[in-house]
Amino acid sequence: MQAKKRYLVVSLGACLLLVAYLWGLQIGEFHHQNHHQHNRVAQSPGLSLPRQHWPEWTHPLNTYLEDGEQEEDSPLLHHQHTSPRERREIRNNIYKSRRCRMDTCFDFNRCQRGFKVYIYPLLKGEKVSESYQKILTAVEDSRFHTTDINEACLYVLGIDTLDRDQLSSQYIHNVKAKIQSLPMWNDGRNHLIFNLYSGTWPYYTEELGFDIGQAILAKASIDMDNFRPHFDVSIPLFSKDHSQKGGDKGYLTLKNVPPSRKYLLVFKGKRYLTGIGSETRNALYHIHNGEDIILLTTCKHGKDWEKHKDARCDRDNEEYSK
Repeated sequence: MQAKKRYLVVSLGACLLLVAYLWGLQIGEFHHQNHHQHNRVAQSPGLSLPRQHWPEWTHPLNTYLEDGEQEEDSPLLHHQHTSPRERREIRNNIYKSRRCRMDTCFDFNRCQRGFKVYIYPLLKGEKVSESYQKILTAVEDSRFHTTDINEACLYVLGIDTLDRDQLSSQYIHNVKAKIQSLPMWNDGRNHLIFNLYSGTWPYYTEELGFDIGQAILAKASIDMDNFRPHFDVSIPLFSKDHSQKGGDKGYLTLKNVPPSRKYLLVFKGKRYLTGIGSETRNALYHIHNGEDIILLTTCKHGKDWEKHKDARCDRDNEEYSK
């Protein structure tokens, strides 16, 4: 019995010594920090020590990028075939204003006299593609268009930014310098930029080659991780042959909702065999029924597409060519 009491006393004593030791460390660290803070304040007369607060965490988990690169204002990039330098450039060009929303990056004061859209005139020697010209013409023919730059609420570039594939003949160079020279640019605020293609085959990225700043981005096939909700606009990918006006009479009537129509879904385009987007497009073939849902795709994309062709390519190419 005496031995048990001795062991108990020794154990309690050890615990108390451990607690005292840890408490001493905390006190020492506290005085050490206060000493450094006091010295910093003493070196700057007239400054008082700020009140310490617990940090307020808005996001419980941080995003860690590959290769130890962390960017608070950027999403995790999923382009496995780009180098760290290329990923860094993409973030600098595209994701710098990642948190833009209408209430933070759009000046509503410019819209007090109504919603008017101004199109910058073409720069000397500049040309635009047929597709971009259709967009500009649609704006010019609308009741929202204005030729008074000071009256406008929204600004549209006269520079063709639809095709940002550096291998394309329609790729416009030096866009960064050109947009920054615009009189109302103001880091892109109240500007609308259109884009259909970006990056280069086969590993398409969302690199536009210039900083969009606080401009609204209307883009086709935009990555959900890069889309800014209630700010950016997702637009369909349309060909240069798409008519600007006209077409058959619509099927919608006052007593017919939803409208009756022959086709529910129609798509005709390339079925990427490799690279970004290939898995998604290859997974949609089963919804094609040849009746109201029509998906016509071709594998003929790129110079070495035959190396990657699958069992469906020959049949898909034949139906696409009809």
